[in-house]
Amino acid sequence: MNDQGETRQSKRQIAAHPRHWAFWGQRTRLKVYLLITEVIAVGAMIWFGLTTPAPTSDDWFRFTVLAVCATVHIQLSRRQEERRRSTRKPTVHIDLTGIWSFPAVVVLPIHLALLLIVLSRTQRWFVARRPLYRFTFSAASMLLGAMVTYAVLMVFEPHTWTDLDVPGSFTQFGILLIAGVVYFVSQALVIGAGAIALSTTTPTIRTVLGTKEDNELEALTIGLGMMSAILLVNLPAALAVMVLLSVVGNRIAEVRQLQVDVRTDPKTGLLNMRGWHEAAQRALERAGRADAPAAVLMVDLDHFKSINDTWGHPAGDDVLERVAEALRTETRPSDVIGRFGGEEFVLLLPEADSGEAVTAGERIRRRIAELQVSTTDKRGGPVDISERTTSVGIAVYPDHGRALDELVQLADAAVYEAKENGRDQVRVAAR
Repeated sequence: MNDQGETRQSKRQIAAHPRHWAFWGQRTRLKVYLLITEVIAVGAMIWFGLTTPAPTSDDWFRFTVLAVCATVHIQLSRRQEERRRSTRKPTVHIDLTGIWSFPAVVVLPIHLALLLIVLSRTQRWFVARRPLYRFTFSAASMLLGAMVTYAVLMVFEPHTWTDLDVPGSFTQFGILLIAGVVYFVSQALVIGAGAIALSTTTPTIRTVLGTKEDNELEALTIGLGMMSAILLVNLPAALAVMVLLSVVGNRIAEVRQLQVDVRTDPKTGLLNMRGWHEAAQRALERAGRADAPAAVLMVDLDHFKSINDTWGHPAGDDVLERVAEALRTETRPSDVIGRFGGEEFVLLLPEADSGEAVTAGERIRRRIAELQVSTTDKRGGPVDISERTTSVGIAVYPDHGRALDELVQLADAAVYEAKENGRDQVRVAAR
């Protein structure tokens, strides 16, 4: 066996031993939350299984149709899903199998709906590329979301989508819409506001609830699921079209994610220089048309190399992530933030003159100084990194220049001036 094969086998042997599971390395509060959530999910499944009437032959037929559609979708989109998951940062991940699990919840008895989710998740395990504890929890969250949605739907019983008049069609659509919102929100709360918030030191809206694109994709998935539910009741054979749409949807989601990845720095989630330059150039052009100022800030972490040398590169990466979170917190939605490279960050602040840019720079400098980053040292032991200083350089449009590259160079020169004068300060470029 070659060295690479031996390495893979060694990793599998380590992962198979319970002592080496990644779960034990998580924070205590997160481990408790995950276990409680999974126990509640299992308990609710048992309760629903014992109290729900036995399925009819029609129920089993519809279950089979959905199971076949879900399987075809999962297998045909397997490669796309592998690539999406392999490049995705550890945050919200939208799985398009909701196109099949949602109609199961609103049409089938709940134990068949839960069985469909289990079958779908079992197939997804082979492309998950995630630790077992995370995969198990995400499955539990989907099951909980399904049961909560089913419980809400029971309030509106009976519901049907055949032989409806106009008022009845609006009523039933409203019920479906309520179910979709409940299905969406329940999983967002369990995963985002629960697990992701507990796993990060300073959770942000983006990391907890996902990006705008993530939520648009989830809304689209539930919308297609609503259509699948109606077709399942009235025209099951037409679900073949939904299978085609689901596979195409996976490919579109992959392309969209790749487009985001090309413009995004993988360590911090901020724009990389390509993405930042494009966005900043557009913002600067808008400022020019409006005859308004704009400021470029270069933010450089002082003595950053000492972090890597003292505690290791993983600790340095944690510091960079926390600094990126601080920059998002201390800026406006219209500000353009990017990672310039290494330990440098660059921002463009529309409609900010020299005084406002200095105020923003000082606010960022103080915020970074207040950070306390909990991470690990070279031997894996816990360590807190704090009281880090920052040098900030500023160049303002149109006072210092009109071209974006010129402003970036002048802001960078102001950073070096700050460092030469003792660091931990904000400097404005010379006119």
